[in-house]
Amino acid sequence: MKARSKRLVALFATLAMTVSLLAGCGGGSSEPASSDASDSAAETEQAAEPEAAEDTDAADTGEEAADTSTASGDVNSTPRNETLYFAGQQWGTINDWNPFSANSNNAMAIQQKDSSRTLIYETLFMFNMLDGQLYPLLATDWAWDDDAMTSMTIHLNPDAHWSDGSALTAEDVAYTWDCNVKYESSLGVDFPNYVESITAVDDTTVELKCALDDAGNPTNPLKVQQLLQQMYIMQKAYLETVEARNDSDKEAMKLDKMDDLVASGPYMPFYDDDQKVVFIRDENYWGQADSMWGKLPAPKYIAHVIYADNNAGQIALKAGEVDVCQQFITDVQKLWEDEGLPITTYIDEPPYGQCATMPSCWMNVDVEGLDQVEVRKAIAMATDYDQIIASAMSNQSPTFKDVPRSTMNPTDGEQALYDQAAVKDLQFAGNDIDGANALLDEAGIVDSDGDGIREYNGKPLSFKAECPDGWTDWMASLEIVASSAKNIGIDIQTYFPDTNTFYNDITTGAFEICMNSPSGSSITNPWGRCMQFLSSQYADLEVNWSGNWSHYRNDEADEILAKIPLETDEATLKEYYTRLNEIYLTDVPNFALMYRPELFYAVNETVWTGYPMKDDGSNVPPTDCTDGYGIAALYNLTLVE
Repeated sequence: MKARSKRLVALFATLAMTVSLLAGCGGGSSEPASSDASDSAAETEQAAEPEAAEDTDAADTGEEAADTSTASGDVNSTPRNETLYFAGQQWGTINDWNPFSANSNNAMAIQQKDSSRTLIYETLFMFNMLDGQLYPLLATDWAWDDDAMTSMTIHLNPDAHWSDGSALTAEDVAYTWDCNVKYESSLGVDFPNYVESITAVDDTTVELKCALDDAGNPTNPLKVQQLLQQMYIMQKAYLETVEARNDSDKEAMKLDKMDDLVASGPYMPFYDDDQKVVFIRDENYWGQADSMWGKLPAPKYIAHVIYADNNAGQIALKAGEVDVCQQFITDVQKLWEDEGLPITTYIDEPPYGQCATMPSCWMNVDVEGLDQVEVRKAIAMATDYDQIIASAMSNQSPTFKDVPRSTMNPTDGEQALYDQAAVKDLQFAGNDIDGANALLDEAGIVDSDGDGIREYNGKPLSFKAECPDGWTDWMASLEIVASSAKNIGIDIQTYFPDTNTFYNDITTGAFEICMNSPSGSSITNPWGRCMQFLSSQYADLEVNWSGNWSHYRNDEADEILAKIPLETDEATLKEYYTRLNEIYLTDVPNFALMYRPELFYAVNETVWTGYPMKDDGSNVPPTDCTDGYGIAALYNLTLVE
C-alpha cells in the first residue's frame, strides 16, 4: 500500500481533531533562524536563540468562532478550511515588502532565489527543479535572437495585469530593470555584469541585450537566463510614486517599506504582526485566465505563524495546525509509521525528499598539510558517510553507493550530464581506513614520533573543523569526520561557533576545515555549482560569499568553466562536465558529506490534500507550494472531505 493510502487511513482516525483546528493557529515571536545557506536566514533546520513566545492561539475556539470573527473584521483569525498554514519559512516580524531591500526578512513574500517565491510579486518565468526548465508566468516565451546569444526577445502574456487592474506591459519590465540598477539592489549590482539593457519594443515585447566581453561574446548566457526567473517585475507607475516620496535617493529607496505595494501575484498582504503573517487571495488575479492557470489557487488565505523554533513548528504540524512544513524532521517516517498521523513527504521511502544540494566539507588549501592532495583525499576516503546519512540525516539522503560522488546533484537531469563510467575508478565510498592509510604512507606522511598523529614538514596534522552551533545534523557530521580521521593518524578537533562568527571565518578564509552547502537546483547549474567547487575566481576575494571556500586553484578547470556558458553542443558539454569531475575527484579540494533537499517538505493532509508527490504525473516540484513552478501545487489542492 502506498504511504499516502496508509496516511489517509490515519486521517480518518484524526477527523475528530479537525473541528478544534478550524480557527487560526497561534505561535510566538522569534529572532530569525540560522540557515544552511549563506544567502537565506529564513529557511533552515535550526532556529537560533528564539525569544520567549507569547501564545495568542485561538485554535480551541471552534469553527463558528473562526468564521464569524473573520466576518466581523478580526483578520488574526481566518477560516481553517480556507487557509493554508506554513511553518519553517518566516522566522520573524516582517520589516518591509521591498524587493530592493538589502535586509528584508519577509521570506514569505520576497525570496528571489533559484526558484523565486511568487505568491505576491511575480517573475517572467518559473524554474522547475525537476526538469531544469523555465515555465511561463508573466512571459509566454523567450528566444535568443542569434546563434551568438548576444540578445533575446521575450513576449509577455497579454492577460497579465496588476492588482489595481491596469495592464502589465513591457515598460514595467524595462523600468523594473532600470530601477534595480539605478538603486543598486543586490540583483542590480550582480546582473549588469551579464545584461547590458532591457527595453520595451511594444506593449508585450521585451528586448534584452547581453553584456559583451572584449571579444564581442556575451559574458554569460546562463546568468541571463537566471534573471528571467529571479527578477520580480514591478509596476512602473508605482515605482515612480516610491521615487517621488524618497526624492529618488538610493538608500531611501532601499529602506522604503513599500507596504502600499501594487503587485501581480495571486495573493496580497492581509495581516501581519509578531505572531503571524497572512496573505489573502486576489479574486481578480490575472492568472485565472485560460492562458495561464485557468482558475484561482485553492486556498483563500496563506498564513504563517511565527514559531519560536523548529520544535514548535513540528508540534503544530503533528497537531494539524500546519499544512506545509519546511523544516528538517528527524526520522520523519515515524510520524506516520509509529504515530499514525496523516503526514506525507514527497517520496514514500528514504530519502523522503528530493535532494538537490550537497553540504560539503571544505578544506582550506592555504593551510599547511591541507595543501597536500594526499591528506585531503585520505580524510575524504576515511570518512564514514553511511554513518552520517544514517545518524545525522536519519537516512533522508541517498548514499554515495546509490548516487556516486560528483559535482552533480542527485536528480536524473544532472546525473545524465557527465560520463559516470569515466570517473568510476576515482570514486571513494568512505570508511576506507586501509586505503587512506596506504595513500598517506606512500606519500611519506607518517607518524615519526609515535604519538598517533602523522606529521607533514615536521608538524602534526592537526586541524580544526567548524560549523555553526545548533545545526545539529552538521555538527554530528563533523564529529564523524573527526572520529574517522583519528583512524588514519590525523587529528581533527570540532569547533562550533555562533552563526555570525562562522560566516566571518568562512568568508574571510579564517578557518582550516568547515562545512557549507553549494547551490542546489538552478537554471545555471550544474555550471554554477562547479564554479563554487572549483573556480579560482573566488579564491582571492577579500570577503567571499560566493564559493570555492577551499581557495583551490586549477587553470584547466578555470578554462573549462569559462567555456561552458557559451557552449550549446550537448556532447561537448558532457565532455566538459566529465573532465571537471575528474579534476574534482582527483584533487579533492572539498567533498560532499550527504545529499540534502534544497527545501524540506512535509505536509499534513488533515485539511488539504492533493500535494505534489513523486511519480504522481504532475511534474510539480516539492518546493513547498510557493517557489518556482512549485506554486502550481496551490491550483491542485482540494479540501479533505
